[in-house]
Amino acid sequence: MLALLGLVTVIVLLALIMSRLVSPLAALVAVPTAAALAGGFGLQTAQFIVTGVQQTAPVAAMFIFAILFFGVMTDAGTLDPLVDGILRAVGTKPARIVVGTALLGLLVHLDGSGAVTFLVTVPAMLPLYDTLRMDKRVLACVASLAAGVNFLPWTGPTLRASAALHVSTTELFRPLIPVQLIGLTFVGIVAYALGKREERRLGSSALGQMAVSVRRLTDEQQALRRPGRFWINVAVTLALMAAMVSGAVDPAAAFMVGTVAALVLNYPAADLQRARIEAHAKPALTMGSILFAAGAFTGIMKGSGMLGAMAAAMAHAVPPAAARHVPFALGLASMPLSLLFDPDSFYLGALPVLAEAGQALQVPSIQIGQAALLGQMTTGFPVSPLTPAAFLVAGLAGIEFGAHQRYTAPFLFAASVVMTIACVILGVFPL
Repeated sequence: MLALLGLVTVIVLLALIMSRLVSPLAALVAVPTAAALAGGFGLQTAQFIVTGVQQTAPVAAMFIFAILFFGVMTDAGTLDPLVDGILRAVGTKPARIVVGTALLGLLVHLDGSGAVTFLVTVPAMLPLYDTLRMDKRVLACVASLAAGVNFLPWTGPTLRASAALHVSTTELFRPLIPVQLIGLTFVGIVAYALGKREERRLGSSALGQMAVSVRRLTDEQQALRRPGRFWINVAVTLALMAAMVSGAVDPAAAFMVGTVAALVLNYPAADLQRARIEAHAKPALTMGSILFAAGAFTGIMKGSGMLGAMAAAMAHAVPPAAARHVPFALGLASMPLSLLFDPDSFYLGALPVLAEAGQALQVPSIQIGQAALLGQMTTGFPVSPLTPAAFLVAGLAGIEFGAHQRYTAPFLFAASVVMTIACVILGVFPL
């Protein structure tokens, strides 16, 4: 009963968000609350919400202050040389800009954090997309592809799969290296194709006219620039990034301190600081409220047992005779499963049961783990309502979450399918 209730909850949630019938915030709170009440949990539902919000609070704080930090740094002109440098390299060729977005995302994601990847890549590239009037869904899509396909031994899904199956991350990941290279090649091809499509949509004559004014600042923007503080702003930004990548400082604390430093260094007067905060408060608070709503959703789904029941039902639905096909089937289904299961429920709940069923028919459990890594919270996380980072990339790009899902999900699924087929061809696991 709980598994069915959970499945209906997720389907209704996705349908409401993707159809734009209600806002993501309303859907994330109303749908699971109604499901929990229908499941007989009563006032206990409120405790589920509080628990979920408490777990999401550090992430929400990080995102709110990250938006403020990058907003202030952009106002001060810290990103101007980067944007100008990219412009000099790519001109007004959308194909080059989109491929550059993918490369930047791949480099930043070496730390294994999708959230950090989006926080760095999207603000850096957004001025180009805005100035050239490129489709910002392309920016969110390519950044998502770069982060999703670039799964690494130290990322969350790999570590969870390693722990659940009791195998080393090296043993799990090493056979997937050529598969991932094929996936990254696919990302480059998609980025180039999307860029060429943007070129055809915008037209060469329009792009040529835009090149003249691509870096023309308004008087208000010019007044906010702080060229004399450029290098200290760069130092603060690099120090903040280094602290997060190293894990020495919690990201929420890093961005809080970084935001204060950015304000004090660039706009010492209290009225100027207040103006900069107010200028970026709307996107920050909008994103924060959605993240807290996402926390309420996951809190209800976990606390009520719906996620756990869905994981168990999925694992037990596999017929023993079909176990030898589980790696291939799981590889194909792994990305869509990110819309249904959070990483803990899948990797620590469903994956061990699937692996045990496979072992009964001499299917190595490591193959099942490798199949899961091809999409479950790797290519799937940038569009999953269960991950705050998915809302982050859409919010930073200035697009609706449902629009991001509809545009990006097919490309992420295609990447997962390509890597699954590559696994079969390269002998990582059988068909």
